[in-house]
Amino acid sequence: MPKTDVSGLSMLGSQTETASNPEEAVLEKVPAGHAGTDYVVRFTAPEFTSLCPMTGQPDFAHIVIDYVPNEWLVESKSLKLFLHSFRNHGAFHEDCSIYIAKRLVDLLEPKWLRIGAYWYPRGGIPIDVFWQTGKPPEGVWLPDQGVQPYRGRG
Repeated sequence: MPKTDVSGLSMLGSQTETASNPEEAVLEKVPAGHAGTDYVVRFTAPEFTSLCPMTGQPDFAHIVIDYVPNEWLVESKSLKLFLHSFRNHGAFHEDCSIYIAKRLVDLLEPKWLRIGAYWYPRGGIPIDVFWQTGKPPEGVWLPDQGVQPYRGRG
């Protein structure tokens, strides 16, 4: 098994402050060690928080990110800090969800990526956001994201 080159990482193994907003947050990548093998990587953020840009009230989501690596993997500490940078950032659900996905696509240039952002209702309306880069590569095992639909209707 090859050793992963972590020499270019700035956050792993050191104390790191969370960026005050997503635009300033640093996302880092490491080489994928299994070139030529299609597999799915899943990150789940069950307690994602951002702020409503109109009211300043917190919005909460359960976010699932699946991707098939090409040459790069996202370094998980940088992803956690990136997601945490939304805590005091005002943006609509759709903007947060698509921004996260596009930042990852720009960084990783994956073979395929999808995001499922399951937002908890505030004011009675859940807003779920789904996006993907295209069809997943043929033959990859792609499990359901496993998030139950909203059931507050009685």
